[in-house]
Amino acid sequence: MSTKKTLVLGASENPARYSYLAVKKLRGYEHPVIAIGKKKGRIGDTEIITEQKQFKDIDTVTLYLNPANQQAYYNYILSLHPKRIIFNPGAENEELYGLALQNGILPQEACTLVLLGTGQY
Repeated sequence: MSTKKTLVLGASENPARYSYLAVKKLRGYEHPVIAIGKKKGRIGDTEIITEQKQFKDIDTVTLYLNPANQQAYYNYILSLHPKRIIFNPGAENEELYGLALQNGILPQEACTLVLLGTGQY
């Protein structure tokens, strides 16, 4: 199984949040994870950071932010040149979807947890 370096945007230490479950499940499948959230913290062995740092070789950006909260990250996400952006339920965003296409990034409206669970990640 190949691993895909994944940036989880909207990460939360709250175990009831889907972003928390996604980080745990991604790590369970041994994908390297970078977690960015509003507050610093930890999800298992993954540190949640708050800064928009430049990372190399990002395969996937998975979004757990509503469209209004995504705008501050548009340039950052595009600057990482991920292969794809996953818009999880509630994160669907036509504007960013279009920007992804214009920049050669595959936009995917899907649920990271379902993709992992069904072997489609």
